[in-house]
Amino acid sequence: MSRRTARAHAYKLIFQSLFHEQCQADEQEEKQLLADASLTDDDRDYVRKLVDGVAEHREELKACIARNLKNFSYDRVFKPDLAALLLATYEMKYGGIPAAVAISEVVDLVKVYGSESSGKFVNGVLAGVVKETEGN
Repeated sequence: MSRRTARAHAYKLIFQSLFHEQCQADEQEEKQLLADASLTDDDRDYVRKLVDGVAEHREELKACIARNLKNFSYDRVFKPDLAALLLATYEMKYGGIPAAVAISEVVDLVKVYGSESSGKFVNGVLAGVVKETEGN
């Protein structure tokens, strides 16, 4: 399979985790998504790495995203967009994924799962995250 498919599965689990206090995806939902026959063992490992990494670094990722929101509150960000922001920020900061790849992948995801303006919004916020992380 591909990293793109694994990333899409991770995105769904991260989105779901936004509705749970413990910041973890529902175990049953995770099992169902990971049971997808099209996923290889490497894909499943990558999904778990992304979901666990976002959960582990949630507060730091949240702070980084919040600093790059213009005239917007973190708590008011549309949940599909927020899941994409968390995923891409994690991949850029901890996953060793080039910024252009991480941004392109999540923009494609929010074009499917977000609103009409989600792609522009996510791209704009992540451009700020890239500037911040490259400056460090």
